[in-house]
Amino acid sequence: MVQAPIELGAPIGAGSAASGTSIASTSATAATADARPAGPPPAKLEHTRTAPTTVPVAAVAQQPQTAPTDADDADGGSSERTLADAPVPASFGGNHGEPLPGSKHALGTVGEKDHQAGTAGRAGGSALGDRARAELDEKGGYAAAAGVADSSSGVIDVKRTASGTHVPSTRALVGGPPVPARGMQTLQRKPSRPPAVSPFGGVAPDGEDAEEGLMAVRSREEEDAREAERAAKGPDPWAVRFEPGEKANPKNWGVNYRWYLTSLGGLLVLNSTFASSAPSGIATEMATTFGFGQEVAILTISLFVAGYCVGPLLWGPLSEVYGRRPIFIIAFVVYTGMQVGCALSPNTAAILVFRFLGGIFAASPLTNSGALLADIWDGDHRGQAMSIFSLAPFAGPSIGPIVSGYIEVAGVDWRWVYWILTMFAGACLALIVFTLPETYAPVLLAQKARRMRKETGDERWYAPIERVKHSFKSRLRDILLKPFIILFLEPMLLAVTIYMSFVYGVVYLLFEAYPFVFIQNHGFNQGEDGLAFLGFFLGGFIAVIFFLVVIEPRYQRHAKQVAPKPPSPEKRLEMCVISGWALVIAMFWFAWTSYPSIHWISCVLAGGLIGVGVLGMFVSLFNYIIDVYLWAAASALAATTVFRSLFGAGFPLFAVQMYEKLGTHWASSLLGFIALLLAPIPMVLIKFGPKLRARSRFSPNKA
Repeated sequence: MVQAPIELGAPIGAGSAASGTSIASTSATAATADARPAGPPPAKLEHTRTAPTTVPVAAVAQQPQTAPTDADDADGGSSERTLADAPVPASFGGNHGEPLPGSKHALGTVGEKDHQAGTAGRAGGSALGDRARAELDEKGGYAAAAGVADSSSGVIDVKRTASGTHVPSTRALVGGPPVPARGMQTLQRKPSRPPAVSPFGGVAPDGEDAEEGLMAVRSREEEDAREAERAAKGPDPWAVRFEPGEKANPKNWGVNYRWYLTSLGGLLVLNSTFASSAPSGIATEMATTFGFGQEVAILTISLFVAGYCVGPLLWGPLSEVYGRRPIFIIAFVVYTGMQVGCALSPNTAAILVFRFLGGIFAASPLTNSGALLADIWDGDHRGQAMSIFSLAPFAGPSIGPIVSGYIEVAGVDWRWVYWILTMFAGACLALIVFTLPETYAPVLLAQKARRMRKETGDERWYAPIERVKHSFKSRLRDILLKPFIILFLEPMLLAVTIYMSFVYGVVYLLFEAYPFVFIQNHGFNQGEDGLAFLGFFLGGFIAVIFFLVVIEPRYQRHAKQVAPKPPSPEKRLEMCVISGWALVIAMFWFAWTSYPSIHWISCVLAGGLIGVGVLGMFVSLFNYIIDVYLWAAASALAATTVFRSLFGAGFPLFAVQMYEKLGTHWASSLLGFIALLLAPIPMVLIKFGPKLRARSRFSPNKA
């Protein structure tokens, strides 16, 4: 709720009859007031503004002086300084008191209420005004504010006082004398918030850290140290940051544009995962061309998925230093080139190497597209965007067999699969270059700082990321070692990772299992076999809709009931319980309805239930890991992504032998029995999760 501006009473240091009241009347003696230098009355301090800010409320030049107008009140009480040449409105958070580019002052549309009005400590209203006046007296604020200003402009220095106010002093611009000024702002710190984390390990700063352009931390201890430093030093007026409502902040971009960027991020992930399964329909033709066996043909899928392991270990950390856009462009340029290499491969070694390298660079959108969503959505809408986005990693593998299958049926050269991948990747690269802006807050603020240094000629403006010292040893520890340390020391994370890895392995095993069921048992061709994967995709779509319509509202109601305490992470596991048993039923259904005498639609429907189990489980467990580990969630998800990718690469390698030896019924049943063994994991975590979290070294959520 927007608070009304706080009336501070009489103007500070007023000395004219027009003001009606003098600060001297509130002083202990009249002699003190008489000793103050005479000068024009200062402007009325209408109300305070709370942090976050970059610079204090602008100074008021004493020559000439203008009276407050109704338009000023409509602006939320912003003060205004008038230079000798022409009036320059002093925008909240601007550069040396000048309007912030893109702000309402700069655009000439002043009139928005001040949404930052608040209190200092527990004081408010007249009590806040009394405290401010007393503190300004104590700090010599009157002495600094009472002189007559020269017409040359100056800028304000900020000092922090005990009660959380800013006391301005003055310093001169180059070539001009100092300008006395005064003003105050409350310092009301926002509670620290963990970084926003995407399902595949991408991370972005959130809350106050994002507004200040700070890199995301990876532990609660780091966040506590950052908060202690803020409390000790106070805000640096030379550190640029996002101001409330600033259009440069990605979270303030238009809703439709942010949904476009969300769709683009999903398209990039769809491209990557589509390429992972595309060779499944042309394995026989590649084997004929190069003379290798079935196992080597499967390697074209496995090696690509193995490349996904480097996503959270390489592309995510690089994007946190250099920004999302350059990493997207570099990765997609090379990824597109790898598809050309596959299409022109002269031998077995070449196509295997190009597939593996293609997987490494395709891991970039898997990690950074989720981070892009974390950059542009706030906490209230990020869950919905992430849930819809989670369809893309599983829709791509469903489309790959359809495209390659019909290329094989049409008698077209198998190399056209890779040419299609090249064209798809090239189109996505063009969309990145021409429509994807930078969204990473620290890099955007670095660009803003460079612009301000150029415009003002003052080299003191800076963005926090420009002063970060990147210790190779600490980065190596956080990126390469910490994820696996957490994994092996946390039984909760280890159990969840094993479960998710098994399910992800089953997804890629299906590319070898479906031909046994639909081609051998039901007489499908390669194209029709690919169409059978649509059941899996539709099942996943139903799972996401169910999550958004039923599960997420239940979680939000629970969060409101327990507020102000944090909601229980175990509440996230409700859908995992449903999905786990759905997967068990689906595997046995798929196994024992695969007889040629039973209509093929039964297996397609079973595949749809597999999709429900897979997507429902992933959405549930992703959110559970984030809620349990909070600041360490990026490291936890990085570990799960690596192991999940290894399972996805490994399962197809033994699928053919397993289905040949055991048959379609018992091979699928074996997977069903393993799923049955793992199904109690979410129920065990619901029961014992609070005790495990209380003993955890990495979970700050002990409640």
